[in-house]
Amino acid sequence: MLGFNKRAAQYAWTVALVVLALLVVYAIRKTLFIFLLAVFFSYMVYPLVQRLTRYTPRRFSHAAATASVFTLILGAVVIAAFLIGPPISEQASALANKLPGLMRDPQILSRIPLPDWLIPFRTRFGTLVQEQFASGASAALPIAKRVGEVALGVAGNSIFVILIPILAFLFVKDAHSFCWKFLAWTLRGSHGRMWSGIVDGLDILLGRYIRSLLILSAATLVIYSIAFSIIRVPYALLLASLAAVLEFIPVIGPLAAVATCLGVATFSGYDHLLLLIGMIAVYRLFQDYVLNPYLMSDGVEVPPLLVLFGLLAGEEIGGVVGIFLSVPVIAATRVVAFEIAAELQRRGARRNSSPS
Repeated sequence: MLGFNKRAAQYAWTVALVVLALLVVYAIRKTLFIFLLAVFFSYMVYPLVQRLTRYTPRRFSHAAATASVFTLILGAVVIAAFLIGPPISEQASALANKLPGLMRDPQILSRIPLPDWLIPFRTRFGTLVQEQFASGASAALPIAKRVGEVALGVAGNSIFVILIPILAFLFVKDAHSFCWKFLAWTLRGSHGRMWSGIVDGLDILLGRYIRSLLILSAATLVIYSIAFSIIRVPYALLLASLAAVLEFIPVIGPLAAVATCLGVATFSGYDHLLLLIGMIAVYRLFQDYVLNPYLMSDGVEVPPLLVLFGLLAGEEIGGVVGIFLSVPVIAATRVVAFEIAAELQRRGARRNSSPS
């Protein structure tokens, strides 16, 4: 007769629960994405809340400090929308009206600097570039449509626009007490040290990663806006804003921003493309080798091979949302794996040191 293996049954039950949990997560992925956006937003503002709480009287509660910071941020967003919103809208409208005609202009590429040995092939090169640009634009339409659908699905839904700041406010206000309650519960078991390390590691990781993206995006917006305006790049504020937004998409975003800036400048008849290329190259070198390593240090960085794998897998699983979440998910998985490995080492050391 077949015997009943209790340990095998436990393994099978555990696997079934994990699979069920993954299916539930996939089924409610849209709701989880809203909560993740709220978590990211809360990590952006939490340092301001901490600083305000530190330098205010004790009777000024943590909830009051949180409400004050959120009010200031809301005011800053409204002011920024009134100041830079109309110019960006005007430049986007003007570009949308002019770009189709510029793409069909056969002389538009005549101003692109080429080496002497390529000058005889300028006409053929121009025709090839225009054909490839047109076919690339056609191929990019589905991707652009998906990006637009995701953005409009979140930003265009007034419930989500209101819900995300409310959830972020609650996260910032109550996160400390929730964390302590969770750790107090886990410390009762035999893996309390592991759970404490996971919570601390994830907190440091997400805080540094989200604030690093925000700083990189703000730096891109400021530097591109100033530099593009000085060298008179067409649609300077629009291109700078687009590049700042694309900084939140790992690897692909900055590359797409560079290609877009150069493509728009080329088809707009900009006469100083080499100057624009040099400026972008200098900034990218500064960001990739100075600013980014400084901000993404201490465990935040992810090996390039894992980044590429995460981007491809994230796009297959969740589209644009999957690309956006790929790097933090991989980094968080590394934190959890390291803490589990450390716990196994500690258990092995205790087992070896205990008297037989």
